[in-house]
Amino acid sequence: MTVADRVRRRFAYDGKEATPAAVVNAVRQENGVLGDMAVLRIAGRVRDDLIGAGPLAPLLADPEVTDVLVNDLQVWADRGSGLERSSIRFTDSAEVRRLAQRLVAACGRRLDDGQPYADARLPDGTRLHAVLPPVATNGPHLSLRTFRQRPFTLDDLVRHGTVPADAAAVLVAVVAARLAYLVTGGTGSGKTTLLATLLGLVPATERIVLVEDAAELRPVHPHVVALQARTSNVEGAGAIGLSDLVRQALRMRPDRLVIGECRGAEIVDLLGALNTGHEGGAGTLHANAPADVPARLEALGLLGGLPRAALHAQVVAALQVVLQVRRTAEGRFLESISVLIPTDTDRLATVVPAWRRDGGPGPGAPMLARLLADRGETVPAALLPPVRSS
Repeated sequence: MTVADRVRRRFAYDGKEATPAAVVNAVRQENGVLGDMAVLRIAGRVRDDLIGAGPLAPLLADPEVTDVLVNDLQVWADRGSGLERSSIRFTDSAEVRRLAQRLVAACGRRLDDGQPYADARLPDGTRLHAVLPPVATNGPHLSLRTFRQRPFTLDDLVRHGTVPADAAAVLVAVVAARLAYLVTGGTGSGKTTLLATLLGLVPATERIVLVEDAAELRPVHPHVVALQARTSNVEGAGAIGLSDLVRQALRMRPDRLVIGECRGAEIVDLLGALNTGHEGGAGTLHANAPADVPARLEALGLLGGLPRAALHAQVVAALQVVLQVRRTAEGRFLESISVLIPTDTDRLATVVPAWRRDGGPGPGAPMLARLLADRGETVPAALLPPVRSS
């Protein structure tokens, strides 16, 4: 039995809290001839196994890693350019199951044969989803979305090529003009990252109230109030949904009301808030393309009992801009900036591109330029037609 195994067994038997100092002291007691570096290395590994992410800890500590996926004994990681197989290995399915149950239990949730799946958030903000057999037919599965301690700035996104410099000027103007916007895209496309970055551009004199299902947004801003939904306990009571939190947020004097992800009936409350003087609000929405946004909003509005015509009337009055992000093999990119306008015939909301990554100004550019100018903002060059030489 190794030193690490003996230390783990000692804490299991004694039931003491595995603080860093306690683990280091236990390692020294098990082997007094180890050097300082060896003691710290073993202590770190033991503590990861006792209260941390175990073998996954190095991946979660890597600032380049955004997702860690465990498919029974296989471990995959995403560093921004697609999934890559990791060299980390688990000895058997039982080890994966124990790790999943320990992580979920640390979040106050239950994961066992009677409740074989769980969605939780670790203390450091990492999102965790776990599913066990028999629901997972090939063994236990873990999905972890890491929490980035240092949010990106807009300059960071420009430097990484995520946002072109000309489009960055449009984004700055949209935030400064207090236009309401949605960041749309597929899963893992960078919606939350872009939204958090843009919230960092909000003037320090304004109060941002965040409403999220799972707390992910950490904008660099001096006045942020964050509200997080709560699932029911093991007795099935105590759930607090996003719609409840939106109504609470409206009583908290928000200058900017933000919903981290619109996925249900809370869209009705958000649209209602944006139509009652709360300008500059924002949120994210799953959509494969900008043209799909009205249909997605329709589906969510129906969940809140809002008829189609009323939903579209609310949308065109409350929302002005759609920012579409896309994930490719080369990375995550801002693909387009669009405006939401009513059609001439039936007054239904439609999305018209104002700027496209591969095409520059679009047919919606004059509309967005007018919106910015009406609010006293200088129209960025990216929205102006190219100057033709004589």
